[in-house]
Amino acid sequence: MAKEVRTIGVVGAGTMGNGIAQVAATAGFTTVMVDVAADALARGTSAIDKSLERLVAKGRLAAADRDAARARLTTSGTLAALAGADLVVEAVVERFEVKRQVLAELDRLLAPEAILATNTSSISITRLAAQTSRAGATIGMHFMNPVPLMPLVEIIRGLQTTDATHAIVEATCRAFGKTPVEVHDSPGFVSNRVLMPMINEAIFCLWEGVGNAEAIDEVMKLGMNHPMGPLALADLIGLDVCLDILRVLREGLGEDKYRPCPLLVKMVDAGYLGRKSGRGFHDYSARA
Repeated sequence: MAKEVRTIGVVGAGTMGNGIAQVAATAGFTTVMVDVAADALARGTSAIDKSLERLVAKGRLAAADRDAARARLTTSGTLAALAGADLVVEAVVERFEVKRQVLAELDRLLAPEAILATNTSSISITRLAAQTSRAGATIGMHFMNPVPLMPLVEIIRGLQTTDATHAIVEATCRAFGKTPVEVHDSPGFVSNRVLMPMINEAIFCLWEGVGNAEAIDEVMKLGMNHPMGPLALADLIGLDVCLDILRVLREGLGEDKYRPCPLLVKMVDAGYLGRKSGRGFHDYSARA
């Protein structure tokens, strides 16, 4: 196994993927971001450029460091571009079968000593690792959204993950300027096992007419000191992602308290996915 991570690959240029790529490049790592969809890759690259510009405008990043980060970042439409990476973080859709296929292909492409990480927010690391020939070098790195601003990374070992893999990934997170916290491999881990039932209950409150979306969010912000209301947070995460996680929780833990609210299912069926679609529990169509 590689003793030092120098080149990092990221699979997926969506909200989480481009955020992880930005953080890696800004931290000094040679970074390759891959997405098979050209439009997604273009949007992801644009999102990184805008995020870096905001950080410079706010005085949180020097212009020279912005330029250096962009110089360290390259993009590609094929996974083969990641063949030389020491660590690859998969950040594709929260579906087991999709992740399984990506991890299996990466397993074939990467050098034997390379580490495979998944940014899954709920799926078993043990199960994902078993789809590869390097289960000991497979681990969960669950970043928080927005990645450039949030300090936490949940580190999740599979049953097979070695101590050496964990140590390297933990050190890499610290090099990113993040705080790694190790949690056990259980559906939803800690973050989403606690968060998603709260969001789901807020959606039930809306569905049952207990309050409108603005009222529900204001109660949680002003009464519970949350920086963002649960419905606005669901819109930020993506309603499709919330639904996927709740389904993993319900199946994995076997308890009906994780049953997704029917309104959430209808919203996803309608294509109202939150900020990324312009409409969720709140309307974002008029926002830049």
